[in-house]
Amino acid sequence: MNKITELLKSHRSDRSYLNTPIDDRVLDDIIACAWLAPTSVNSQQVSIVVTRDAATREQIAELAGGQPWIAKAPVFLTFVLDMHKSKLGIIAEGKQQIAHESLESLISGATDVGIALEAVMIAARSHGLGMVPIGGIRRSPMAMVELLNLPELTFPVAGVVLGYVDQPAAQKPRMPLEAFRHEERYRGSVLPEAISQYNKTLDTHWQQTGRTDGDNWGNNTASYYQHIYFPEVRPAILRQGFGIDK
Repeated sequence: MNKITELLKSHRSDRSYLNTPIDDRVLDDIIACAWLAPTSVNSQQVSIVVTRDAATREQIAELAGGQPWIAKAPVFLTFVLDMHKSKLGIIAEGKQQIAHESLESLISGATDVGIALEAVMIAARSHGLGMVPIGGIRRSPMAMVELLNLPELTFPVAGVVLGYVDQPAAQKPRMPLEAFRHEERYRGSVLPEAISQYNKTLDTHWQQTGRTDGDNWGNNTASYYQHIYFPEVRPAILRQGFGIDK
C-alpha cells in the first residue's frame, strides 16, 4: 500500500504527551511543509507563531477553554490568517488592498490555513510525533491576538499541539463513506440511515474505549451547534480590520 495515504488514514487526535523536547531540525522540517503549501493566488496569507515557552503555553491552554495537553506538549503552533503582510506588499507598489473587506477573504484565508495545518499534521506524524488540532483558540481571539502580538488584518484561526505521545489515542470511527462521498450530485437521501448506522458504531466505540460519557453523533454535535459557541469571533474579526458585508 502507499505509505503516504496510509499515514493520512491513520489520523488520531492525541491528548496525552511527554514533555520531551522536539529537535529543532525536526520542527524546521515540519514547518517547512506548511511554508511551501499552496495558497490562493500565491497570496501567502498564512503565518505560524511557534510557542515553546511553558508559561505562554499555559496561558493558551486556559484561553482555549482549559486544554491541559497544550501546556504539557513541548510545542504549540498558532496558524494565523495574515492579510497584514499582503497589505504591506501592495502598499509598496503604490496600490490599495480592499479584499480584506469581503467575506470571501475570510473563506479563502481559512482554506489556506486548513491546507497548511494538514501539511503540518502529516509531517509531524511522519516524524513520529503526535498532534491534535485546536479550534479553541477562537474562544478568546482578542486575548490570543494580544498574547502573540498579532497586528491588524490578522486572525488566529486554529492551532496544533505537537509532541511525543505518552498514551496513544484510539482512532475515532467516521460516518459511512456514502454520507461523505457523493457521485455527480449530492445525495441527501442516504443521510438518515448513515447517521443511524454511525450512532451504533459510535456506541460500540465508546464501549471499547471505556468512555462512559460518550454520546451519539447528533447529541454530541448539538452540544456545540445549539448555540454560537465562540461568540467573540465576529467582534474580533471586525476589530482586526476585516469586513464581512461584501
